[in-house]
Amino acid sequence: MTPADLSRTVLHAVRRAVDEDALRAPVPARVRVERTRPGGSGDYACAVALQLAGPAGLPALEVARILRERVAAEPGVGRVEITGPGFLSFTLDAPAAGDRTVLAAVREQGLAYGYRDALRDEIHQFHHAREVRAAVTAQTVRRLLTAQGARVRTSCAEPPDPDWARLGVTVDAHGTPPVPLTGIRPVPAGATAGELLERLGPDAARWGLLRAAGHDRAALGPELLVQGEANPLFRVRYAHARARALTRGAAALGFTAEAAPYGESPTEPAARGASPAAYAANTGGASPAAYTEPVAHGASPAANTEPAATTAYDAAARPLLDLIADHPGVLLAGARHRAPDRVARQLEAVAHAFFDFHDSCPPLPAGDEKPSAAHRARLAIAEAAGTVLAGGLSLLGIRAPEHL
Repeated sequence: MTPADLSRTVLHAVRRAVDEDALRAPVPARVRVERTRPGGSGDYACAVALQLAGPAGLPALEVARILRERVAAEPGVGRVEITGPGFLSFTLDAPAAGDRTVLAAVREQGLAYGYRDALRDEIHQFHHAREVRAAVTAQTVRRLLTAQGARVRTSCAEPPDPDWARLGVTVDAHGTPPVPLTGIRPVPAGATAGELLERLGPDAARWGLLRAAGHDRAALGPELLVQGEANPLFRVRYAHARARALTRGAAALGFTAEAAPYGESPTEPAARGASPAAYAANTGGASPAAYTEPVAHGASPAANTEPAATTAYDAAARPLLDLIADHPGVLLAGARHRAPDRVARQLEAVAHAFFDFHDSCPPLPAGDEKPSAAHRARLAIAEAAGTVLAGGLSLLGIRAPEHL
């Protein structure tokens, strides 16, 4: 992590704290970090907590504590300490260690990656009109809050529309509540559930109802059914399907994902039992036994069985890795602000970054190319992206098919 990377990380933590209402202060345009002076603690330090203390109306030490817990969870940051009146001191992880931690968390938690108990002490009761967008929004906000540990009940002003069930919507009660409850009032859809289901089907209808912010009108036209890049829903689902296809392709070649940066993997796929027939079928005819790495003049063949060891992933993977790492924070912000549209936009960004990464750094070998540590690491990133997309779509109540 460079000083510029760390500066952006701290600035991102400030934005998160403001978005989550933990800090009420203007977000600075930039955060300055400097090398720690001799005798100081950590690798870098910054005074952003002292800068924000006045506008936030809080002691600098309290601002520093708010930021420390958010920066400490970021990939690449090993330790964050508070020194003096409120300086933040950062000790960085070994290169790529933070990325490996994120990828391991995605693999371990699966579709529940980003679920937390941050809101476990909260109880919410939402009330909405007998209107399809309000019903779908309330039900999705309930999912987001429940994923963060909150307890939630929803009620409708009138008996629910029977067609809501086909959109996956249920309510706990209906009628006039005895006490005022928190209202969910997005701009109405201008159509009934039955009409939307007939025109769009459940998945496209839910995406259209949730993609726009609640204060904006929902786009519910035929463009939601277009099978092409111009349709964000198709692009998100296609990215997920492509990630799953990569896993199947790798299995046919006899290798699996490994989150280790290139050169740290201990074994080659050929040693794991990939059959020559399977390899040949997927790489254009070459078999592992017939393939020989080019040998530099004066070097032994054994020295060329793996790429040179490095300590990082492809540079093109950085935007995608950052978005995967950001995903838990996006889910929490979507829950706090009752804003499913934030999750939808996050999925669009992940899909876009996935295709950029996929095109620049193919996770599968081509032609006579031999599967390598680079392919295994790229596959780990692609699989994590697919999991994030599937989990986010699930929270929005939308299917993530493995084939499109």
